[in-house]
Order: sequence, then C-alpha cells, then structure tokens
Amino acid sequence: MIDTPVILAPMAGVTDLPYRLLCKEQGAGLLCMEMVSAKAITYHNKNTAALMETDPREQPVSLQLFGSEPEVMAEAARMIDDLPFAILDINMGCPVPKIVNNGEGSALMKDPALAADIVRAVAAASSHPVTVKFRKGFDDDHVNAVEFAKRLEEAGAAAVAVHGRTREQYYSGKADWEIIRKVKEAVKIPVIGNGDINSAETAKRCFEETGCDAVMIGRAAEGNPWIFSQIRSYLENGTVPERPSREEVADMILRHAALQLEHKGEYIGMREMRKHIAWYLSGFPHAATFRKQACEITNYAQVEQIADTVRHLTDGGHV
Repeated sequence: MIDTPVILAPMAGVTDLPYRLLCKEQGAGLLCMEMVSAKAITYHNKNTAALMETDPREQPVSLQLFGSEPEVMAEAARMIDDLPFAILDINMGCPVPKIVNNGEGSALMKDPALAADIVRAVAAASSHPVTVKFRKGFDDDHVNAVEFAKRLEEAGAAAVAVHGRTREQYYSGKADWEIIRKVKEAVKIPVIGNGDINSAETAKRCFEETGCDAVMIGRAAEGNPWIFSQIRSYLENGTVPERPSREEVADMILRHAALQLEHKGEYIGMREMRKHIAWYLSGFPHAATFRKQACEITNYAQVEQIADTVRHLTDGGHV
C-alpha cells in the first residue's frame, strides 16, 4: 500500500488537504489527515466534514479519529466507511489538555483495556485497516508502550505508530527510540517510529536503531515538505539533495497559497498561510521581519510580495 516508508504525521491545523498535496509531490508514502472527533461525525458537524475532504492525487491517505467511547467510535467508523481513505487511524497520543482531560488521546494509555475495546469495536465496524498512534507512556512512572501495543495487536490493530515521548513530555526533551525498538520486537504487526526524525540522516538512523517498518515525520515537516524527497533520496541511493534555493522556497509558498485559495477561499486560506510562511522562512535573513509581514497577510497579493522579496535576497541577506 505504501511505496515509500516515510509518513506525514497527523497534525491539527497543519496537515490539511493543500499541505498534504505538497508533501505527496515531495515523495511522502502516506499522508495523515488532521484528527477528527468521532462524536462530531455522529453529530453530522459541517466543519468536520470539511476536514475529511480528500483528493485522488494524495492517495494513500489515513483518516484519524479521536474519542473514548467504543460505541461512538464504531458508529463514526461505520458512517465514514465509504469515504476514499486507505487507513483508519485512532489517536491515543495527543497530549493537549482539552483532549486528555476528556479521557481521549494519550489519556487512553492509562486504560489499556478501554483502548483495546475501542480498537476491537472500530476494527469490527470498518472495512479499512485500523492503526493506532500512541506514546511511550503517560508519564515516566507509567511507561507501558510495549504492553499497550500487544493489547492493541490482539484487539485487531493492523499497525501502530509509537512516539518516543511520554504525554508529560509533550514535545520536550529527547525522544526515546529504544521504546520503539522494544515495541517492534514485541509485536508482529508493522511499527512506525516517530519523534526527533528531522532529517534524512536521522530517519535512516531510526530505521537502523529500532528496526521499525516506517518513520513518521511531524514538526520537522512544518514549512519543509522537501524533507520527504530528502529522506527518500537518502534511503534509495545514499545522497541528500541540496537544500531548496530561495527561488524554490518562494515558488512553494506561492503554490501553497494558491492551493489554500482554491480549497478555502481568500479569507480563511490567506490567514492560515500566515503560520506556514513563518515556518517556510525560519532561518532566513530577516526572518523576524518576514514573520511580522506574514502576520498581516489577508490576500494573495501580499503573499506574492513576500515571495518576491525572498526571491531577490542576496547571499548577504539584502534585497
């Protein structure tokens, strides 16, 4: 199903349809959508329907559900079963308080029995392979990823993605790849490694150190869809393409903005481009000035102005 074992992680507010298309063009083997509330699906929420929009060009794509009630999760899975996604993923790793305090996301790691019940119910209700993304554990006193993975495998999970941090760590500190290796050794289903994979070299090292079947790229893909082509090249022939030129960055910003216009219109699309432009230009000369300009974007012409400025930067950082 996946031609390259490099996956775009699901990230709320980031991995929408326009950005997924860009990552696909750069070689991502699987694209994960923003997480969707199972309860919202059962309530026929219009905003949720928009989040589940896909494009034939991005296949295969994974749709991620979150929730804590097996019957609601199963009902949502049945309601969306005819949508054109390849994999149905369950979020058991989100560390955000409003999710965790509702017993969802990484809170489910504290209740492996309930987590298994959810997987069993969703697998029975869906015609798609069901996967699960979770963490090392809830905190350092409750590191249970290995046993958790075994429970989910028994319940019918087709694969698992393991983030090598606890919920309490959020995204701080160093990801523990050793736990990914231990999960891989404990189960027969595919294991996807996640956490601190931010370059072609770290991707390869994660494969070597953990034996994982695929790697998942999250924050390192923000403003950097090229990371997928870089990893793919390094895995296939041992070479890493040069970093994108200023012209390539400017072109990508414009293409991204055009896709946002097409799918979301100017008002929403251009406002959502603000954070993306800040990410694209992180590390550039005058990045702080660019961020300030990006925060004021309301139309495509302003994006063009920023892109034109980037295109004409000299090696010394001057226009």
